[in-house]
Amino acid sequence: MVDFENDIKNCVQTLQNGGTILYPTDTVWGLGCDALNTAAAERVFAIKHRPKEKSMIVLLAEARDILQYVAAPHPDIIAIVENFERPTTVIYENALGFPDNVVNKDGSIAIRITSDPFCKALIKRFRRPIISTSANISGAATPATFKMIDDAVISNVDYIVKYRQEDDAIVAPSRLVRINEDGSLEVLRG
Repeated sequence: MVDFENDIKNCVQTLQNGGTILYPTDTVWGLGCDALNTAAAERVFAIKHRPKEKSMIVLLAEARDILQYVAAPHPDIIAIVENFERPTTVIYENALGFPDNVVNKDGSIAIRITSDPFCKALIKRFRRPIISTSANISGAATPATFKMIDDAVISNVDYIVKYRQEDDAIVAPSRLVRINEDGSLEVLRG
């Protein structure tokens, strides 16, 4: 495995300074920032030309972290999330602690627990959730590889991760679900 320690250090420093990063995730290349920083989230919206009403996904490193950022999640949430066999983003009601521009207008938040070693290491070192939205201009195709990312995105971020830039494996975006009261999943995006 390629050593990504230098990228982690640079990403953490960039995030701590309110900057934006371009990084590989467990699905597609992501555009990210500190999910608890209002101004940083505004920059991500601006880079993507994304309408403010469209909320973004937040990445966490561990399932237990959901309890810190969601009021009254399903009682079995940790077991449910830990049993997902593929990258799955869950929409939770009643987000806690996030700025208004990160939370959906209905108070919900989309969270994915990452299994990607780079993302997991980054979030654990940063000790805060990070935004993860596809690294494209809103409405354009989602870039599955680094080579597919638009120059307009690349030229506007503060730090670009070198790790996995040559990776050409295509992985689909995450599945998007809601968890019903009985623990069953309502799939919103397959």
